[in-house]
Amino acid sequence: MTSGTKTVTVFLTVICGLILTAFGVAAHWPGWLWSAMAAMLLAVPALAVKAAEHRGGPVPAELAPHLTPPPVERWEERVVQVALPSSWDDYDFLFSATVRWCPTGAAATEPVVNPAGLAVDAVLERARRITEQRDPARASLVQHELNGALGRMRPDATGYLQAMAEDVTLVLAEHDRERLEKLAAVRKDKAVWEHQRKHEQSKREYLGQDVLKDTGSAVVWWLARNDDQVDKTVKDIGLLAQLTSAANNEDVPERLQHFVPGPRTWEAADAQADAAADTADGSAVPGQEREASAADHYDAFLRTMGFPDGDVRRSLVTRQVVEVIKQYDRIETAEQLLSRFDAPDGPGFSDGPGFSDDTGFSGPEEPGGPDRPDDPGFPPDDAGGASVPRPPAPNGPGGGPAPVGRTAPHFVEDGRGN
Repeated sequence: MTSGTKTVTVFLTVICGLILTAFGVAAHWPGWLWSAMAAMLLAVPALAVKAAEHRGGPVPAELAPHLTPPPVERWEERVVQVALPSSWDDYDFLFSATVRWCPTGAAATEPVVNPAGLAVDAVLERARRITEQRDPARASLVQHELNGALGRMRPDATGYLQAMAEDVTLVLAEHDRERLEKLAAVRKDKAVWEHQRKHEQSKREYLGQDVLKDTGSAVVWWLARNDDQVDKTVKDIGLLAQLTSAANNEDVPERLQHFVPGPRTWEAADAQADAAADTADGSAVPGQEREASAADHYDAFLRTMGFPDGDVRRSLVTRQVVEVIKQYDRIETAEQLLSRFDAPDGPGFSDGPGFSDDTGFSGPEEPGGPDRPDDPGFPPDDAGGASVPRPPAPNGPGGGPAPVGRTAPHFVEDGRGN
């Protein structure tokens, strides 16, 4: 008889006793009848229990799995903050749980055993096989996995008992958790940097190997970026040519130099040659900015006048200017102009009057000298009729200094004097 059947039987017996007591009091039963009724109330439950046991019989086999199993006596032990290894060295999980166990009924091989120790060891071994393969950054996920894996009774290695775990918690030490957060942030930053680097590398390859491969490709690309602005693209050809040449470590092609704003290539070459000459003379130091000298300004003057390098007129004009500026005691400047702009074998000046071997000038000669015609202003020259102006006298009339406003001598151009 089940506990439910026993409870119902007792309840019916009490109800029947109360009903019979009420009738006996109302009918004024004699004392012997009260005794008989009491005996009957005690005998009826016993007879009902016997009848139920006789009718019940064995339980069918197909219903046996569905019956409630009999209660099992269990014991428990609490474990706290036990270090279990993870898949990363030196990063351990901290395991806490309530370990429950029950004997299997098998006889122990040792006379005295510690069932609590056997149960805890069995549970920790099952937990360790799981945690040593898990990432320490996933502690909360591994905790739920352990709750499911350890929530079933399993026999231990000795077979003496079965063990399980409840209320499992799995955490990391605070300092380990902070380190993992920093490592995760570094990995994320590195991934972003790698993505940006690959993007920039791809962009450089696109610009260097496609867009800036040559000036034509750059012009087509710029025209595609500026739809319906052909005039703007044409104006920017010079800039695109410079950009393309710089990207390919080349000079701007000669056929495109007229599109380039600013100094031309030959002007830049001359400026570099002048800077190299000044460095060789010790007047400039590589890597330092050099101030423009009188010779630099004079070079710009000659180019503005239309006398490029190699033009014989540069030497003629230079010697004439030198004669003038020496009258104002600018000997150093005169020597710089001669050394830079006067050809050593210039026409008509190798052994001409008025020049010496050391400075190229020995002062003006008196008119009517043996090597000079009556005209004191322009002595003949070996260059085919060109004349050199006579330098002004060092002193003005009366032996004084030359007047400030006197007219400078005219220069020679195309072999004719003005």
